[in-house]
Order: sequence, then C-alpha cells, then structure tokens
Amino acid sequence: MFLKVTPTRSGKIFLSFVQGYRDESGKSRQKTIKNIGWLNELKKQYSDPISHFREVAKQNKIEDITEYTIQNMDSKLIDVNDKPKNLGYVVLKKIYNELGIASLLKQVQKNSKIEFDLNDILSFLVYMRILKPGSKKEAFENRNLLFERYDFSLDDVYRSLTYLNPLQEEIQKAIWENTKDTYHRDTSNCYYDCTNYYFEIEYNDEDTYELDYEGNIIKDETGNPVIKEKGLRKRGPEKNKRPDPIVEMGLLMDASGIPLSYNLFPGNESEKKSLIPILNRTRHQFSLDRTIVVADRGLNTSENVIHISGTSLEQAKKLNGYVYGQSVRGADEEFKAWVLQQDYQTDILFDEDGNEIKFIHKSRIYPKKMKVVREDKGKTKSGNDKIQYITVDQKQMVYYSQKYADKQKRDREKIIAKANDLIAHPDRYSKATSYGVAGYVNNLKFVKSTGEIADTNSLSINQERIDEEAKYDGYYSIVTSEEHLSDLEIRNIYRGLSKIEETFKVTKSGLETRPVWVSRKDHIESHFLTCFIALVLVRLLEKKLENKYSFEKIIDSIRNYTSCHIEHDIYLQSFKNDIITSCEETFCINLSKKFRTLSEIRKI
Repeated sequence: MFLKVTPTRSGKIFLSFVQGYRDESGKSRQKTIKNIGWLNELKKQYSDPISHFREVAKQNKIEDITEYTIQNMDSKLIDVNDKPKNLGYVVLKKIYNELGIASLLKQVQKNSKIEFDLNDILSFLVYMRILKPGSKKEAFENRNLLFERYDFSLDDVYRSLTYLNPLQEEIQKAIWENTKDTYHRDTSNCYYDCTNYYFEIEYNDEDTYELDYEGNIIKDETGNPVIKEKGLRKRGPEKNKRPDPIVEMGLLMDASGIPLSYNLFPGNESEKKSLIPILNRTRHQFSLDRTIVVADRGLNTSENVIHISGTSLEQAKKLNGYVYGQSVRGADEEFKAWVLQQDYQTDILFDEDGNEIKFIHKSRIYPKKMKVVREDKGKTKSGNDKIQYITVDQKQMVYYSQKYADKQKRDREKIIAKANDLIAHPDRYSKATSYGVAGYVNNLKFVKSTGEIADTNSLSINQERIDEEAKYDGYYSIVTSEEHLSDLEIRNIYRGLSKIEETFKVTKSGLETRPVWVSRKDHIESHFLTCFIALVLVRLLEKKLENKYSFEKIIDSIRNYTSCHIEHDIYLQSFKNDIITSCEETFCINLSKKFRTLSEIRKI
C-alpha cells in the first residue's frame, strides 16, 4: 500500500491510500484503499501530512486485498461513518452530459475570475435535488452520498447561485438545442400553466424605485413611482389558501410533457399576463415554428387569444394557435343557452383498459366578440377610449360527462352542507373559516375589523344560485383557433394539460421544490433553475425508458440503487428492479454486478 498524491484542476491536492495489484491478464492495476482528504485541510492536523501518511502506508503493507478481506470478514464491525453512496445517479449524469450545460459554463468561466467549478456545483445541486432534496447546506453536508470528488466549499455553493442567475435563459436554450433532435421533441403543441410556491416569511419583498441624482423617487406621467425592480415574494392567491408571500412560476412544456422553459414573477401579479412574454421569448430563442398553445380556462383571456392567433381563422393559420378551456358557468348567456340545447351527437370510444366510453359532444364555429383594454391609451374619467371590441372567429366545442356531473354535484353538496351549518351556527364561523360558501348564503356580510358575520338574523340559502349551477353539471367546454380539428382531437389535445398538472405535483413532493431555504432574489431564481434542470433530467429519462414507468417510481429506484462500502475499495450493490434493468439496456451499462471496486465504479 502506498500514498497517492492527486492534484486537481483547481490546484488543490487530494491524498489517498492505494494498493497495486495485477489483474487476470497480468496487467498492473491500482485500487484505492482509503480516501484520506484534501492536503490543505490535513495541514490543520499534521505539520507534514504527506510524510506522515507515507509512513502510515509503509506500516500497513498489504499484499493481497481480496485475500485480506476474506480472511478478516468475521472480525469486521460496522463503521457508523461508512454510509452508503448512491450509484443510481449514473444514469442522470449520462443525460446531464448530453444537455450542453458543461460546455456553456466552461465558456463562461474562461474570461471570469470564478475560483470554483460552476458546472461541478450546478450538477451537484441538480443530482442532490433528485436524490436527497433539502436546503443547499443539507446538500453540501451530504455530498459524500455521491462518488464525485468535490473541492468546493459551502460558501462556494452560495456564491455560485449569484453567477448562475443571469445564465438561466442561456441554459434553457442549451438544453433545447441539445435535446430537440436526439429526443425528437415535438412543439406542434405547447402546454402552459402556472403554479405558486410559498415562503414562510411574514412580509412581502419590497420594490425598488428609480431615483434621480438627488435621491428622490422618479414618477411617471400619471404620478406613479417608476419601479426599478419588483420584489419577488408577494402575497397573492396561494393554491392552498396560505397567507404567506408566494412566487409564481409559469411553465411551458412540449407535446411529450418535457419542460421547454419557465419564468418567475411576483406572487401578487395575475398569471393571465404571464403567457405572452414566455411564449414570445421561447419561440424567438428556440426558433420554433408555429405551435398550438394549450392552457386552462384561467389563461383564456381576450388579450391572449388575439395576440396568439389574430382575429380570424385565416390569420390563425399563419400565426400560432390555441386550445383553451372555457368556463361554462362563467360564460355569456348566449353560450350557456347553446350548451343546454340538446343537439349533441354520441360516439363510442374505448379507454386504455378496453372499457366503453360515451363521447357526447357538439361544436360550432362562432364569431366571438372580445373586449380588449388598450394600455397604450391615456387615462380619461370614463376610460372608454381604452376599451376596444374585436370579433374573433373561434371554434367552440362542448361535451358531457356523467362522471364529471356526479363529481360536481358531490362537491356542491359538501359546500351546501357547510352553508346550512353556517346559517344554523353563525357564531362558529368567520370570514376566514367560511371560505367557499359566500355565494350560497344570502345577505352574508362580515365586520371588516374582526372578520365576524355582521348580521346573523337575515341569512338564508341562495337556492337560485344552486339551481343555476346544477343546470351545467357535467359539461366541459373547450375553444380553439383550429377549425380543422375534430371534437375528439380537441378533447385529446386539451387532456394533455394533465401532464403539466402532474409535473407541478412532483416538483413539490418528489423534488421538494418548496420550502425554499434561500432568501436573496438571485439565489431564489437559481434555486428554481436547479429544480427545472432536475425536472428535465427525470422527464428525459422517462422518455428514454419509453414512458413505461412513473416519475415517482423512477426517482425511488434511482435513490435505492446504493453502494455499501465493504472493505478497502470494494462496494456492494444489492438493489435491482425492472427500472434498473431497463436503464441497463438503455444506457448499455452493467448495473447487475453485486461487487465492484471503486475504480470500476469511477469508470461507469
């Protein structure tokens, strides 16, 4: 056994004990017996670490590692410091290396004074987000979970977030350029949706304003302060009704459910205005051809419709297209009357299990009158000159589902039961606890200062609203610019939105994107960049495995494929399932071997 002194790219030196041996063919090989550590850290304990450990190596001469391990097996005790390492991330690393991020960051560092390897830190944070999600500090403390040799500090990790922040769009573009052909990515349809992430803080982030040379806030023509940079974490309509400040994320995906790009915006801003900026940026930077934007009814606004596809079906053929959900209950009276006209046709379909499904549907091409607020107009007392009405040709489709009707009825009955209880026991409720029932109770008002119910004697059930809602139970409506699509095609395209909804769920649960343990704006944005890349990696792996396995099962399998250190440089692998077998076949690597040396693992 001898001491090996290994210099790294950054100039730091790593010490390890190594044993020489000959393999079956007689070639000279080396095995790492034990990793000692970084020379600069060891100097804190030893005046001359190299001389010290060379002497230790001489005193612990071992001729045959394999023989030594077998002979001493019965006397070996469990070392609490010998924690399993993960080997499953090898498949993630192979995909990460395809994304072109490493070469991009290497180019960035050429003309910079960054002392640590940006790609090492970014890839590390991405792998740890998948394997063991948590704070950046927790990731750093668990860095020995991986087989990499990292020579950066925790401070370097936090500093890297500042450098990575301005590279978000370049990294998104690099991922697209390096995957669009190899993964046959389809952007004929692009799915868009928004979600939010809460922060356990008490106050909103403050906006910063433009100042003049005297330090006074500059105001625009209408007297409003000119905002230099908006605060990111703001209170808004959080999905789970939490009162904490939030950050909104808009995510754009391709037709296969693989993320294309994302943007972040303050939690108090409407998601309705977030679609056009990310669509324009992505189409320009990625050089995308015509695409059909698919989004739910929350994004179905006049501005979004007209901007995407123009005002006629002819224009839509040249511009982009859209497929949006349409609220039936919130539609105008003419549309609701059309929905209730019983001129539907029925087609028999079959689900994946071969079960029969009745597709009850109808459609029409309709000149939809839309109201657009022109922001380029100056303010007037009436504001009439800011409003413009534009007629847009639109294909409208509606279909009926008894299953959906039953669900809507059940959900409403729960709210009605709560409303009746509120009427019977108003002292038990406040504005905060009566959420959802306001529209079902007549004369329900609250004391502004306390949130208590103002007049408990005049409360009654709003039966008129209940009856009106019940008329539309079970009806779905979808509108589109694509008049050539059949009703079934429209339905199937729109159903692809479930993939993006599922994506948000796994980012919050499987990848634990929240809570976010950083507070600076640039660090928050870089945190979401690492989460985005982690999401892309797993989605690409899903596609490589022919979409046979769920996101959750893939992550669990990768996390469970660990290596336990037995002796010297010998590791034991004991986990195997169908997903690992599929990874073997897909990546042409042997993941079935039970015992491996460290050098064999490094080659993989």
